[in-house]
Amino acid sequence: MPVDVADPATAAADALLPRPFRVVANRRETSDTVTLELEPLDGDGLAFAAGQFTMLQAFGVGEVPISISGDPARPGLLVHTIRDVGGVTRALCAAEVGDVLGARGPYGRGWGVSDARGGDVVVVAGGIGLAPLRAAVLEVVRARSGFGRVHVLYGARTEDDLLFGDDLEEWAAEPDTEVAVIVDRAATSWPGRVGLVTELVRAAAFDAPRTLALVCGPEVMMRFVGAELTARGVPASQVRLSLERNMRCGVGLCGHCQLREYLLCVDGPVLSLDAVRPQLGIREL
Repeated sequence: MPVDVADPATAAADALLPRPFRVVANRRETSDTVTLELEPLDGDGLAFAAGQFTMLQAFGVGEVPISISGDPARPGLLVHTIRDVGGVTRALCAAEVGDVLGARGPYGRGWGVSDARGGDVVVVAGGIGLAPLRAAVLEVVRARSGFGRVHVLYGARTEDDLLFGDDLEEWAAEPDTEVAVIVDRAATSWPGRVGLVTELVRAAAFDAPRTLALVCGPEVMMRFVGAELTARGVPASQVRLSLERNMRCGVGLCGHCQLREYLLCVDGPVLSLDAVRPQLGIREL
């Protein structure tokens, strides 16, 4: 009996099939974080929007949702920055050049960078939260003349936890672009600022009503950054957060990532602050 490709069950099953990708580079970012560059074995690139994610699989171990940190203009190269926090991520971080991993997607809603054209852009990252935002910054830089002032505000626990040092230097060299970095704790050799990333938001100069703010990091950090941005006059609808938690299937079937009426793998992971602010203040939700 022929398979009806329009059948919803068949379509859902196809969406759960990973494609094989070969590791072409494994670059260590910090003591527990690596960036993998992957190329598809079938030769077809993976078109994606900044802010989307894939379900990345170490065959025989498992799969996890990982945001794409590569350049949307280069669909032939799939880039993921991964922190070793468990069995699957440990296997992914240990992947060597030539190994084959599985990836399905891309899934979810992205940052919608084009909505900021003609206005200012404020990117606020905490820790590994810079990885999901990297694709958005690359998109802005590629069309730099289409945006106003750009601020990349980055906080990490220590200087040893900072990601993408070369990128930060390149972005800082762009016209009308500020890159500011702050750490929670610092050795005596650290020449930069010490404190919370909210301090950088407070000091940044931007036209609040015409600003699109993109925020990713621990949820407590995003809550306080969102409050600081709206206090500065940025509309809550123009503050976008990436809520990458509890995602399992990527296609809205399992329900693990449900947040009120939202399924984060489908309706997110990027959602506006006005949509999720009530939930961010509820402990253990």
